[in-house]
Amino acid sequence: MRLVRAEAWAVSMPLAEPYTIAAASYDRADNVFLRLVPDKGAPGYGCAAPDPDVTGETAAGVLAALGAVEPLLARADPLARNRLLARLKPALAGRPSARAAVDMALHDLLGKAAGLPLWRLLGGYRARMRTSVTIGILPEAETVERARARVAEGFRCLKLKGGRDPGEDVERVRAVRAAIGPRIELRFDANQGYTVEQAVAFVEGTRAARVELLEQPTPSGEPALLGRVSRAVAIPVMADESLLSLRDAFRLARRDLVDMVNVKLMKVGGLTDALATDSVARAAGLEVMVGCMDESALAIAAGLAFALARPNVAYADLDGHLDLIGDPAAGAVTLHGGVLVPSPKAGLGWEGE
Repeated sequence: MRLVRAEAWAVSMPLAEPYTIAAASYDRADNVFLRLVPDKGAPGYGCAAPDPDVTGETAAGVLAALGAVEPLLARADPLARNRLLARLKPALAGRPSARAAVDMALHDLLGKAAGLPLWRLLGGYRARMRTSVTIGILPEAETVERARARVAEGFRCLKLKGGRDPGEDVERVRAVRAAIGPRIELRFDANQGYTVEQAVAFVEGTRAARVELLEQPTPSGEPALLGRVSRAVAIPVMADESLLSLRDAFRLARRDLVDMVNVKLMKVGGLTDALATDSVARAAGLEVMVGCMDESALAIAAGLAFALARPNVAYADLDGHLDLIGDPAAGAVTLHGGVLVPSPKAGLGWEGE
């Protein structure tokens, strides 16, 4: 098998419900799709979800990067994935979501060549996984309304965003817990918005609400602050923006700064590095959440395949496709009452437009 063509195109998708986090507000998502066409068999598909604030990329930059590596893909053996990715790595340095798209498409080709769903090919530890669903920063009454609506839809785990006003965050968490009862899991993501003292006060203030975990409370550029929070509070502290690469995972683990890490394909550069990052976390005794950006169901399918394959991936936050309007790959994964189910089709389960 040899690659004969690589095609990339951008899709801009409005969000059905715009949302706000500590540092920004979002009303649309720009994804870049990649098709790798072999000389025989079905094409492989990948997806990049660039974010200037997280991956340092734009859709235009990803398109340019993928165009630049097209000559390196020509006539390459897509099943020699690791050799090809090593060849592409210098050209895609600083473009993690672009690397993720290529890596994803190569894995999709592998699954299709083998005639197996990718989640099975990677290990198939479990066949489905519950996901949390995110509620952005809203006034207290609207937060409670959204929480009730999501629970009515079947979700059993909610992730609340905050980080702008610790006092208001405490009140919103308390109000949500009072509204949804004791059986729904609650997670909280401060998106780097707190000081150490504010993070500790937040955990103390929400003790009765039983928050399951606290995600990235402090600035990513000062990882030692995460360690101070994790040593001071009784709930798990998770790194997100502080983990952008395999090396970051090693540094966080070596210094024992966190209890958990959030692995996103778009941050670490694809499935290959996500699997390696999980191995580092597992060796260090850290639990893993698989997370996402605002990304097509195609990319969610890849994140789900990773989560289903590895026993150490204990949590999923794979809701980035739910509010996208006009997602070309809608249906690549199925949601049943807050539980994600992969496609039974080969590879990532999407056969293109």
